[in-house]
Amino acid sequence: MAIKTVKATINGQTYDLTLNSASGKWEATITAPGKTSYNLAGGYYNVSVEATNEAGTKGSADASTVDGLKLVVKETVAPVITIVSPTAGAYVANSKQPVVFNITDETGGSGVDISTLVVKQDGTAVAAANITHTAISNGYSVTYTPSAALSDGSHTVTINCKDHDGNAAEEKSTTYTVDTVPPTLNVTSPADDLITAASSVTVAGTTNDATSSPVVITISLNGTDQGTVPVGTGGTFSKVVTLKEGSNTIIVKAKDAAGKESSVTRTVTLDTSVPKITAATITPNPVDTGKTMVISVTIE
Repeated sequence: MAIKTVKATINGQTYDLTLNSASGKWEATITAPGKTSYNLAGGYYNVSVEATNEAGTKGSADASTVDGLKLVVKETVAPVITIVSPTAGAYVANSKQPVVFNITDETGGSGVDISTLVVKQDGTAVAAANITHTAISNGYSVTYTPSAALSDGSHTVTINCKDHDGNAAEEKSTTYTVDTVPPTLNVTSPADDLITAASSVTVAGTTNDATSSPVVITISLNGTDQGTVPVGTGGTFSKVVTLKEGSNTIIVKAKDAAGKESSVTRTVTLDTSVPKITAATITPNPVDTGKTMVISVTIE
């Protein structure tokens, strides 16, 4: 049988094959389609071949009759992992802080194979029961929540995943600090319930946080914010505030990087009045030597 032409059609594009005299086969070198075949029916491109002999008679075959005409094309673009929270270097007060991240593949790609997801907490793979995922455009939004409370200190979560064509995403990780203990706060001045004639007092003390220093100190006086107070070496702080006549409420707050807060309240009374003696009596007056007497004074 003398074959005149052989044509192959792939993804709507037709190619002419030529006879390889050495092998006796009709061949062509062509470029594979630009999209993965994963999403197609059966997961392959259906290649059809048509051969025409010198008499003009045609014969054809495709993937339904010849398995070798099932063309599998795999993408080479890996999925992308994006960590949403907590970001690297963050301080959190929740000992079971959820870690949220997205895994997405290119549009038209094979898609994220969520079954290949591996999440590790401090180097140990976590159970699937602690992971939930929701479909988003081209991938998934994933949340990992520790089943047991983490200790205070630094922790690292690493994430790996592949797409359905086996491309592995670049591993991503986030390292954050758990701090469940509020900072220490010791107000050394003024003393509580202090009564003074001075128009101002110095608010001073020390603060510290073993896990998430530095600590931010703020002071309010009678409900008015007095601003942030610098914290010096050793956790010392000091600020002069001006009092109003009468009772004054001073609130000192210490907040660490995780948002944990301690507070101390002091009440200080400013009394600038001058005692006025308006009357006095001595009874009896005159008094005999060596006898007792009573002095009575009226003060306004």
